Amino acid sequence: MELNQWYEKGMSPDVYIESMEKHKENLLHIYDEYTLPKDDAFFRKLREDDLRVIVLTEDWCGDAMLNIPILLRLAEAGNMDVRMLLRDDNLELMDQYLTNGKSRSIPIFIFIDKDGNEAAKWGPRAETLQKFFDEARAKLPDKEAEDYDEKFKEMLFFITKSFRDNTDFWDDVYQSLKHTLQDV
Repeated sequence: MELNQWYEKGMSPDVYIESMEKHKENLLHIYDEYTLPKDDAFFRKLREDDLRVIVLTEDWCGDAMLNIPILLRLAEAGNMDVRMLLRDDNLELMDQYLTNGKSRSIPIFIFIDKDGNEAAKWGPRAETLQKFFDEARAKLPDKEAEDYDEKFKEMLFFITKSFRDNTDFWDDVYQSLKHTLQDV
């Protein structure tokens, strides 16, 4: 399938959010609380670029919980239509956007032009958040350790709370998206 077909297959953000079971409240909290910076020239450029966005996601994903509301605010300012596809139901597309050529990490944002050509790709997380994640993961015990599962769950809880409440992370996501899109 071509990217236009994948886009047409996708659901609207509202349908996706209504269907969420895991991180709906946190995603809506970020969406409701996040305000884009005054960046009128950039928003005007996005409107001129006339882009659309395909989002590969799953509602259990903490990165998606953080990144999607920032994207949605940016899409509003840049007049970009967004369609959501569940990763696990769309592996044919997901496997074209593997992280490091091997991992089905999400979310992935595929920006396409009016003809359906890929203009840019972003995801699964901003560089500063990758560092934060890597540092948290480095503190875990060995996978064979008796308390690994417990410590892993604690790490995920900590990361989720940080993503939900740390507004600097929200700004990092915005800046990373802007960096990706300003040269389109």
